[in-house]
Amino acid sequence: MDAVKVLISGGFADAYEQLLLQFEQASGIKVTTGSGSSQGVGPQTIGAQLARGVAADVVILSREGLGELIAANRIATGTDVDLARVPLGVAVRAGTSKPDVSSVESFKQVMLAAKTIAVPESTSGIWLRTALFPRLGIAEKINVEAKPRGSDATKTVAAGGATLAVMPVSEILHAAGVDFAGSLPPEIQFVQVFSAAVVAGSEQIEASRRLIEFFASARAAETIRKSGMEPLAVSNSR
Repeated sequence: MDAVKVLISGGFADAYEQLLLQFEQASGIKVTTGSGSSQGVGPQTIGAQLARGVAADVVILSREGLGELIAANRIATGTDVDLARVPLGVAVRAGTSKPDVSSVESFKQVMLAAKTIAVPESTSGIWLRTALFPRLGIAEKINVEAKPRGSDATKTVAAGGATLAVMPVSEILHAAGVDFAGSLPPEIQFVQVFSAAVVAGSEQIEASRRLIEFFASARAAETIRKSGMEPLAVSNSR
């Protein structure tokens, strides 16, 4: 059997990396992994990769990004499963003081005081730049740098190139060189859902379904929680 090819975005990547070996050992199915952004512009979004013919059997990305793929007929009908959800949080350079972001006003003041704010180019960064920052009236007063991947945002903060980053908590907790300062207040929180689906035209339908079932199973739930996400789909994996 050929390996199942996965394209995955950053939000679910930490849990995925920890669980993948378990799946391969339990199922005997080999998996190869590529990465890309859930949404945005440029050649490295998952949608752009599929459009230019990059081979993939399974995609794991934000529900917003998956919705675009479904609309573009890139997904096998009825195969999409919501795996986990995760709130947005703030990352600061490791060892530096953690700002108070527990209220809307304190979060706003922290953003205004930051020399540079790093955000992902993808789903969460799009929402921050087009919805939250304008809603708070600070869009024209802050310096926001959109990075191709969440890992690029944390690396920039770790290197001192940005004061802080705002991004999914799951991409902060285990990132090198940064500390988690806190989640956004509930009133301005954006909880992302990460989902999986089989790519239309895949020749590995059954193996792809088994992979998705594993990530949606009770066996995967604790690892997903430890990565900073809340598991959504719990089924009986094979």
